[in-house]
Amino acid sequence: MNRNLPRRVVLAVFAGLLVSVWAFPVLWALLTSFKTERDVLAYPPLLVFEPTLANYVDVLSGPSSIVPNLWSSAVVSVSATLLTMLFAVPAAYALARLRYPGKRASGFYVLATQMLPPVGLIIPYYLALQRVGGLDSYSGLVTIYLTFSLPFAIWLMVSYFEDIPYEMEEAALLDRAGRLRALWYVILPQVRGGIAVTTVFVFLNAWNEFLFAVVLGGNRVRPVTVAMFNFISVEQTQWARLAAGAMVAMAPVILVGLLAQRHIVKGLTVGAVKGGGRR
Repeated sequence: MNRNLPRRVVLAVFAGLLVSVWAFPVLWALLTSFKTERDVLAYPPLLVFEPTLANYVDVLSGPSSIVPNLWSSAVVSVSATLLTMLFAVPAAYALARLRYPGKRASGFYVLATQMLPPVGLIIPYYLALQRVGGLDSYSGLVTIYLTFSLPFAIWLMVSYFEDIPYEMEEAALLDRAGRLRALWYVILPQVRGGIAVTTVFVFLNAWNEFLFAVVLGGNRVRPVTVAMFNFISVEQTQWARLAAGAMVAMAPVILVGLLAQRHIVKGLTVGAVKGGGRR
């Protein structure tokens, strides 16, 4: 008998419980999306019911369609993610690899911006965007998203840059490659996994953001998270349509995760493989 079999069984049961806890709300929302409103409110809850696609038809092509809102979310999230990574990668490289006066202070300032509660920034952001005409606009919302996604991306990327051995970059510099060529040809290929992980997290944060979108958006720019809130009212909550909208809103995020799955796994394990390169 394998001596490790009981241990493996315990680990398998524990992993199964963790997966069940994570999957339960998603599966429950998936079942709810195929129910009628009457079946949703039935007590005790129905596990066997006649499924319907009416909720998906409503949220995709009905009067309460969220397709235009999916487009708004895509424009804002992709734009914010691209701009964030464009600035975060060189900033993280500088914090991790270069020596300059005020490095510690600048690093702490980047971290301190994450300590402010978002709700405390709503009024200043609203007044600033109102002054420049940025309310209910893509540029205004993307700019606001940059203020919280950029510090997060910088600090996430710093750890990946610090794990690169300095000897690799020094060898490139001794070959007269130059700082920028060494960064492009030597360092960046080593942190591709970290860039993928950071990009996915920044995109998820932007896609799922609600507070700034509901206050600073409007009729022209209304992300899907705000549009789904319309299914909830004082008189009635349309649970089935809300669940169908949630499933539709999850689809792009799941697609992004599947496309970047290989790089995400590599990025999450790169630190353990390379060890520390800090000095």
